[in-house]
Amino acid sequence: MMKKNILLINNYLDELIPNPICELNYQKDYELVIAVMLSAQTTDKGVNKVTSILFKKYNSLEKLASSNIEDIKEIIKPIGNYNKKASNIIEISKILINKYNKVVPKTYEELEVLPGIGRKSANVIRSEIYKIPSFAVDTHVIRVTNRLGLVKTKDPVIIEKELEKIFKKSDWIRKHQQLVLFGRYYCKAKNPDCQNCKLMNICLKKD
Repeated sequence: MMKKNILLINNYLDELIPNPICELNYQKDYELVIAVMLSAQTTDKGVNKVTSILFKKYNSLEKLASSNIEDIKEIIKPIGNYNKKASNIIEISKILINKYNKVVPKTYEELEVLPGIGRKSANVIRSEIYKIPSFAVDTHVIRVTNRLGLVKTKDPVIIEKELEKIFKKSDWIRKHQQLVLFGRYYCKAKNPDCQNCKLMNICLKKD
């Protein structure tokens, strides 16, 4: 990857998305963990709709841990895969109470004990709550980084390691969020806004 292309990408992301933020709504750390788990295979917008109801009705870990699973299913039904995710909500709450003293852990090993939390989700949690430099690789990041020639693989772990080499560690959180938002709103899977993109000349998208 040529340095001038990396600089071009950096500058354009800073211009287009100067203040990137996580778009999942949460007020407590455990709410982010649950929201991140729920966001698998669905949109942040959809997750925010159901969590606004969920976290209002069950406003503590204790209430979530002892909740009726059928009620949880009904609340989160609009986002899909609600049977498994409802079970995960209750189990995550129990584990956080019984194993971690109601404190969201920091390490991959501890976070991945929580059902529905893998490496990508753990990276989101680590970077958002604890500001630990991390590169969470989701479908948007996979698509964008391949189109821009930053990587040549669909393997999220390899992409994570490659991006860590390309970008300064102090920029990892910011660049991860920018790449996610760039993929979500501009470099979309279908009908990307190529004609208005300043990176079109280095883009490898052929379809």
